[in-house]
Amino acid sequence: MELEMAAEELKSVLNRLRRAQGQIAGIIKMIEDGRDCEDVITQLAAVSRALDRAGFAIIATGLQHCMADGEQAGGDREQMRARLEKLFLSLA
Repeated sequence: MELEMAAEELKSVLNRLRRAQGQIAGIIKMIEDGRDCEDVITQLAAVSRALDRAGFAIIATGLQHCMADGEQAGGDREQMRARLEKLFLSLA
């Protein structure tokens, strides 16, 4: 399944991933500086949510494209549903 997203959707996902990348760098620095465990865990939870949201946005877009492509190609909807469900559950 190729990653095909509209420019605006792709921009949003990339921005989210770049923010998460910055948060991860901050977490590494916090650990190196011996920051409080609670602060580190709070930031880890925030970056985890950001990554999940990016993944869900990609899956939602993929779902739209795959279902449309499957209908046009007369593809196996059940097989496509199973693939998308597997992707979705990988983030759950």
